[in-house]
Amino acid sequence: MKFLMNGCLLLATADGSTIEMVEEIGQDNMFLFGAKAHEVVALRKKGPTLKVPLQFSRVVRMIRDGHFGFEDYFKSLCDKIEGTSDYFLLGADFMSYLEAQAAADKAFVDEERWTKMSILSAAGSGRFSSDRTIQEIQNLNAKTLSLKEYGKSLEDMANKSTYLQSALFDL
Repeated sequence: MKFLMNGCLLLATADGSTIEMVEEIGQDNMFLFGAKAHEVVALRKKGPTLKVPLQFSRVVRMIRDGHFGFEDYFKSLCDKIEGTSDYFLLGADFMSYLEAQAAADKAFVDEERWTKMSILSAAGSGRFSSDRTIQEIQNLNAKTLSLKEYGKSLEDMANKSTYLQSALFDL
């Protein structure tokens, strides 16, 4: 989210906090890919039967073979995403990711479009500022304090009422 405030354009899956960002910035000002939030559970249930593109398998093989360095470092990651534990659906989202990346590449060469998207991204990101969050917390704390004071007042009134009742009873 901090990147948005600096005018960066988002390349992200269409779930999680990205949904809130779409509401503020607009889907046309970012590059979304992959399964939608409501599709994720069904895709995860498919597990090992989920087909992954050949290109994805090739990339994982290159990583596993140390093509990019650190062969041992990425072994456990490769084991998980090639096996039945691709929890984050990297394989399922891969082709959609490539398409989104191609769209970003195309937008980047159109300087006017890229600049407009960047400005709208920064302008729409105010909801995610820490200033707003801190203000909301302060307001919540003020309401909590107010409710506690209100509760004390009710307790005092109840005590006075009880005292008054017993005083009247004694008459």
